[in-house]
Amino acid sequence: MAATVRNLVDGTWVESVSGRSRERRNPADTRDVVSCFPESDAKDAEAAVSAVAAGWREWADTAPERRAQVLQDAADVLERERAGLIPQLVREEGKTLAEATMEVSRTPANLRFYAGEALRTAGVTLPTGDGSLVFTMRGPVGVVAAITPWNFPLNIPSRKLGPALAAGNGVVFKPSDVTPLLGQRLVDALLEGGLPSGAIAVLHGGAEVAQALVTDERVDAVTFTGSTAVGEAIHRAVPASRRTQLEMGGKNPVVVLEDADLDRAAALIAKGAFGLSGQACTGTSRVIVHADVHDALVERIAAKAAALRLGPGLEPGVDMGPQATERQKDTVLGYVRRALDDGAQLVTGGPEDPDGDALAHGHFVRPSVFTGVDPASELATEEVFGPVLAVLRAGDLDEALALADATRFGLSAGIVTADVGRALSFARRVTAGLVKVNQPTTGQAMNAPFGGLKNSSTQTSKEQAGESMMAFYTVDKTVYLSA
Repeated sequence: MAATVRNLVDGTWVESVSGRSRERRNPADTRDVVSCFPESDAKDAEAAVSAVAAGWREWADTAPERRAQVLQDAADVLERERAGLIPQLVREEGKTLAEATMEVSRTPANLRFYAGEALRTAGVTLPTGDGSLVFTMRGPVGVVAAITPWNFPLNIPSRKLGPALAAGNGVVFKPSDVTPLLGQRLVDALLEGGLPSGAIAVLHGGAEVAQALVTDERVDAVTFTGSTAVGEAIHRAVPASRRTQLEMGGKNPVVVLEDADLDRAAALIAKGAFGLSGQACTGTSRVIVHADVHDALVERIAAKAAALRLGPGLEPGVDMGPQATERQKDTVLGYVRRALDDGAQLVTGGPEDPDGDALAHGHFVRPSVFTGVDPASELATEEVFGPVLAVLRAGDLDEALALADATRFGLSAGIVTADVGRALSFARRVTAGLVKVNQPTTGQAMNAPFGGLKNSSTQTSKEQAGESMMAFYTVDKTVYLSA
């Protein structure tokens, strides 16, 4: 049964001003309508920003203990609703049951982590020589526009709304138009947890409403996670004086040295490349392997890719779900076909539709592995955002590092080796915000800062954890006090 999704404006769930709406269908079976949601435009953005601009200061003046409790109570709601959220996430986004379970479990833990930040956000006192008092006061930045992607429709929004609300900001939240239902479910939990209606608004829709939101002069900060193309468009649209946090794409390499445990390397590469159907900004997209072990590693990776069972995420034994949209499927297959045209060698996978009646109505793509890839080709340099892996040869660590850094991205990078010294050398020299040693490029600790370098990020502040995370959502005032 299709769910009804609405915008949230001034505490009321409403249709779009125009009355326009769209359907979201299950990417594993497009005969299944998951939700109907508003197609918002500039008029909806105007109403939403007006409501939050008028109401957020009540939340800012709320005691930090109370703000923390609201986030804790919202986490309780999400945990209580866990059994219903998991299948909704599988149907709407296309995750497997295991992947959805992990995300639904992680999201309330995020909110509990940020609840603590409400109590830790403080200023400092500074020494003076004249008997006066100099100190800093930290307060909320104001109205925050939060624009989030479809691949983690609960986890990533909680990493933006959690710290923004902990600091006392108001938030205008635009979930992806691919996953509107899960965005609404997160806000349902916050409201049930006690968040005042003036502190939050929700807008559903596409580029038109996002453009209106980020260019509204009453918006004090913009936080975005998504593709580099969209992030760069937002960066061009917002004034230079507005603080902006953009976490964008990646072309993440794993370097495998000649001393690596190849079974271990193949397992973590397969997890990083094909987990989440390849739809993760930190997913493994390139393998740069020492020439001495190239063939043996490729054989192992290809075997793991070929053994993956594709299917709807709620079916038992499924390892990989569909691409989230038909457009995403077409994009991925376009990269596969052009790689073949460019002379890359297909080891496993390919552009043909996978076999099976259960896959006939979904956006399924075969996990593909290529060797003989030109380091300057688009397959080796551009973000595919799907289960496609390019394998390149290197003669030594220096050559591997040069290949690893030969893209415009710098999000996550990994190395597999038994040599701690060379691992640390790689960590120091590679241009990436995340460095993984003998681990998949995907996955982050909740209490660790997250963010990329180069065209993967504006590098204005880290997400998820750390001092710069809360600094983005707060402003400092320096106060001079004499009796």
